[in-house]
Amino acid sequence: MSTAIHHATDHDATAGKLPPLVDSFGRRHTSLRISVTDRCNIRCFYCMPAEGVVFRPRAELLTFEEIERFVRALVPLGLDKLRLTGGEPLLRADLPELVRMLAAIPDIRDLALTTNGMLLDQQAAALQSAGLRRINISLDTLSEATFERITRRQGLDRVLAGIAAAQEAGFDEIRLNAIAIRGLTEDEIIPLAGFARDRKLELRFIEFMPLDAEHHWSTEQVLTGAEIRRVIEDRWGPLQVAPRDNASQPAVDFCFADGGKIGFINPVSEPFCGDCNRLRLTAEGQVRNCLFSTVERDARRVLRNGGSDDDLRTLVRESVAAKAAAHGVGRSDFHQPERAMYQIGG
Repeated sequence: MSTAIHHATDHDATAGKLPPLVDSFGRRHTSLRISVTDRCNIRCFYCMPAEGVVFRPRAELLTFEEIERFVRALVPLGLDKLRLTGGEPLLRADLPELVRMLAAIPDIRDLALTTNGMLLDQQAAALQSAGLRRINISLDTLSEATFERITRRQGLDRVLAGIAAAQEAGFDEIRLNAIAIRGLTEDEIIPLAGFARDRKLELRFIEFMPLDAEHHWSTEQVLTGAEIRRVIEDRWGPLQVAPRDNASQPAVDFCFADGGKIGFINPVSEPFCGDCNRLRLTAEGQVRNCLFSTVERDARRVLRNGGSDDDLRTLVRESVAAKAAAHGVGRSDFHQPERAMYQIGG
């Protein structure tokens, strides 16, 4: 791995840790979600418009070397957890090479990826071999008809093949993510939970958030985690709260009496902003301090215009310092971001 891309000053990573990324509310930021592309091979209505999508030209996307340099610059500030996202990250050519580069960075203790699973059967083994240890796979339904309603494409069988390939590859942890949408996915709760239990996989239900490209989201569409939990308990009995290893994790996890876990991510009904430790880097190099932020800071400009690692760290510190106390969903003054989920990175 070339060291020519590393331009550190500010005592450099080799000289020890620097003051951590702490915002004005005392939240320490150690986790970075990195979007590697805005492209996707499906068109989920909660993420993308159905037609007329204009993707970023390849030249505008950060290179693997630029992503690596950005991460290396932040490691001395305490960054130790990475998640690769999109769009659909498996559409980015040679993704295992980026995984290999990031896995080799000292002090990165966790490297994960979120995917829709459509290409996973082809890439699971290579990703695991490159150093990817955890993977989240989107699975909103086990019905092909509902899959097509949500994604506006066919391909549930490919997602299921991807899940099987991930299990065969031997990842340390595989999670299934299901977006919960009132009026559409209520009948999916029991089949999805049963599917995960049968395969000894962890399932997490995620409340529908206002990040859809067509801005059709409404609070009436939010199927809450508490409602889903009641359905699960009616079928399998009381759930016990699982030990919480990390206060900043977005999910509240529960254990079934006969073994296995299930989780609920409730950003609308039970916001967890008070423990948030996450930053985001978009595919074209914009730093965001919240999914719902309306402000971005241009790390690509620093990377491509001769900026130093000090400059990158200053930019990120400014982003962290400006972070709001909460996302504000449900407040009268809340404004949905102009950019949809696929443009931000999950």
